[in-house]
Amino acid sequence: MRAQFILSEIGIGLRRNLSMTISVVLVTFVCLTFLGAAALLQAQIDKMKDDWYDKVEVSVFLCPANSAAPTCAAGEVTQEQRDDILAALEAPQVDAFVQEIYPESKEQAFEAFQRQFGDQFWASAATADDMNASLRIKLSDPEQYQVVADVVSGRPGVESVEDQRRLFDNLFLVLDRATWAAGGLAAIMLLAAVLLITTTIRLSALSRKRETGIMRLVGASTLFIQLPFMLEGVIAATLGAALAIGGLWLGVEYLVTDWLGQSVTWIPYVSTSDVLAVAPLLVLVALVLAAISSLVTLSRYTKV
Repeated sequence: MRAQFILSEIGIGLRRNLSMTISVVLVTFVCLTFLGAAALLQAQIDKMKDDWYDKVEVSVFLCPANSAAPTCAAGEVTQEQRDDILAALEAPQVDAFVQEIYPESKEQAFEAFQRQFGDQFWASAATADDMNASLRIKLSDPEQYQVVADVVSGRPGVESVEDQRRLFDNLFLVLDRATWAAGGLAAIMLLAAVLLITTTIRLSALSRKRETGIMRLVGASTLFIQLPFMLEGVIAATLGAALAIGGLWLGVEYLVTDWLGQSVTWIPYVSTSDVLAVAPLLVLVALVLAAISSLVTLSRYTKV
């Protein structure tokens, strides 16, 4: 009987404040969508870092025939200078961080240049003599770039040293800021959701002030009186969470997996399994929203 009474009270409350309940569902849906998007974006960044940082190399560009670099004052790199550079990279304090060294000649560099830029009109003027011979160094730990760079930088025959990881740093910085922006919007929307759920519960409590007064007079406990109002907030917030999870799942499935995954295949993307991993967090946040709103409101509006 008690369960039936509570369910009937929940139905009455949801019907009386239908527009407010729908508003709660929509606001919760929007804020949790932003929160879930921020979590998925961070997961995307982590996947890209794990994949790309493992593939990046340190490029040691050797002196060409004509270079203004102080280390190239003697002209094009000589075989003796090459041997000295390789010996420095094979030293015990550096060798532990070097996984493999791939020499690249001018001709090989020119072939790679043609593959990448051969369809550009300005590329037709380039020749193999315009390219730099180089050493491509695969690191066992990409974080140890500076150790290798310090050993070879400034040596005769070395024009410059570049870490490919730096090419991605600006991209990851933009994505990190996008994550913070989405998280900030989610926080604002969470506050709006708390206020809206609080208002909905307050209106529901005020509209049934007479009923709660009678229940108090006949000896009903505080929990029994407050439970229907709490469950109304929980139901509305949970529906919003379910919509957010469904929206994120559809977005990842059709926009990321089916569209981006088919168009740009060299990037590791988040998948629907990542959405399912985030789903419990979104449901938990929805329940916390409802609980906070209930605690703020019911202690004042059901004491009659």
